[in-house]
Amino acid sequence: MRGNDKMRAFRVGLVFLLALAMVSFAAAQVRKPAGYHLLKKHVLGGEGGWDYMALDGRSRLLYVTHGNAVEILNVDTGVKGDAITGLQGVHGVAFAPDRDRGYISNGRGNSVSVFDLKTHKVLEEVPSTGQNPDAIMYDAFSGRVFTFNGRTANATAIDAATNKAVGAVDIGGKPEFAVTDGDGTIFVNNEDKSEVVAFDAKTLQVKTRWSIAPGEGPSGLAIDLKNKRLFSVCDKLMVVSDFVNGKVVATVPIGSRPDAVRYDPGTSLVFASNGEGTLTVVKQDAADKYTVLETVPTARGARTMELDPKTHHVFVVTAEYGPTPAPTLEQPRPRPTIVPGTFIVLEFEK
Repeated sequence: MRGNDKMRAFRVGLVFLLALAMVSFAAAQVRKPAGYHLLKKHVLGGEGGWDYMALDGRSRLLYVTHGNAVEILNVDTGVKGDAITGLQGVHGVAFAPDRDRGYISNGRGNSVSVFDLKTHKVLEEVPSTGQNPDAIMYDAFSGRVFTFNGRTANATAIDAATNKAVGAVDIGGKPEFAVTDGDGTIFVNNEDKSEVVAFDAKTLQVKTRWSIAPGEGPSGLAIDLKNKRLFSVCDKLMVVSDFVNGKVVATVPIGSRPDAVRYDPGTSLVFASNGEGTLTVVKQDAADKYTVLETVPTARGARTMELDPKTHHVFVVTAEYGPTPAPTLEQPRPRPTIVPGTFIVLEFEK
């Protein structure tokens, strides 16, 4: 082959290779998920039901309530740590980082277990002034831990310095999740009356309450401190409230049977985890304007959630389900059985 022919063949081959590379790159871009998608599955195993999750941003440990224990997962390494055991129907976990203490609500024990955040050793058990403590939170402004007690429709205040109950707040209905504005006011969803209740963290007096209609039976609650907005999730609907004037400013369609909502200030996204097996991702266009970006498939029963504001990853938890037992007088609406060893955390990224 003459020199000119060789050069011509080389150029043709080069063009072909470049075109092939561009097609391959374009195909890879098409295959890559555009939105939130499953990144990892973290199998925790064991038996029993579950409720809330809580992420300690300092240690990068995710605490997952599970039956009579709290499972621990390092979200950076994916390594499962030793569980905190010997508990009594746990619901939630809260952190007091200024005291290196954690707090666990024992729903069946009507108490709060205090543990060391470094060693995970349980230090003491504090009796609650209410029955069936469910959601739990720490308010640094008042230096108090609050449990929200489903059976007695109130909230217990515990002094974190002494680990003694110092009073209670009558919510006027079944309290669900709660948040703080960091300046002395606690907000909690009242599931029974479909309202938000705001009370003073120090005086324990109710300051105001407002309806979140058309939302009904709110469970999860999240807060946007910058825009002074609250997000309450109800069945198939998220309600946005202005917590300064106590008014509903927007509603957003979500999935069915949600139990958690998180707001990410770094991305202005709001997430609702739905028991039907979906994650609703909502964009905050403005303080009072919201757009559903996508509905991400998760898994049946994955209705509780945690957000990592550092990586913007979302975690949901579920397990495989077995048959539902027949109704009885004691359990007229029984839940399906849970297959032992299938308890799992699903991690999603964008």
